[in-house]
Amino acid sequence: MALSISLVLLLAIVVFLLVKKSGLKGGHAVVCILLGFYLASSSMAPTIDDVTQNVAGMIESINF
Repeated sequence: MALSISLVLLLAIVVFLLVKKSGLKGGHAVVCILLGFYLASSSMAPTIDDVTQNVAGMIESINF
């Protein structure tokens, strides 16, 4: 059985946990979110997407 989770959901959980447990301030989280939006509209977006897809493929191919 394979468990599939959205990367956006996973990152949202990580940011939530960092805010609650590690002392990340809400303002810092907003800056991280804005950076993500600006990166998504930049010329680096296709490269970041390719790297993310390749890393996800490598993780998916690991047999436990």
